[in-house]
Amino acid sequence: MLLRNLVSSDFEVITSVVDEWWGGRAVKHLMPRLFFEHFSPTSFALVEDHEVQAFLIGLVSQSCPAVAYIHFVGVAPACRGRGHGRLLYSTFFERVSALGCTEVHCITSSTNVASIEFHRQMGFNLVSSDVQENGVPVSLHYAGAGQHRVLFRKTLRPSSNGA
Repeated sequence: MLLRNLVSSDFEVITSVVDEWWGGRAVKHLMPRLFFEHFSPTSFALVEDHEVQAFLIGLVSQSCPAVAYIHFVGVAPACRGRGHGRLLYSTFFERVSALGCTEVHCITSSTNVASIEFHRQMGFNLVSSDVQENGVPVSLHYAGAGQHRVLFRKTLRPSSNGA
């Protein structure tokens, strides 16, 4: 298994399969080519036999440079449960910590129970809210009108390289 940064040519490969990876749900519109071209240093792919098996698209906030954001993560259905997501997240944490980030943010849907549990296991805290859906706090209209999301935050330990 090769872990490497995303490259521009990964755009076609990943967007051609990601809807299928999500059980037919249309999600590829959430990944315009600009993510593959402009956020490569903080975005990663796991490749086996020349095939992308998992990926993470992440970035450092331009508004708050101490904050990093995980935009999208995908693992091929046949590869789930093998620790690929954990490896991608850990790699991202190390990279952005070395860049001076002290916090990571991300979001998910309140119905995505597996995602909520995964993020909790990875050390994320749910951001509190006065509104709850499916027993978890949500931020109303966070991803657009009617698109409520669970917000996560994780504090990073300082980078071991002194950054």
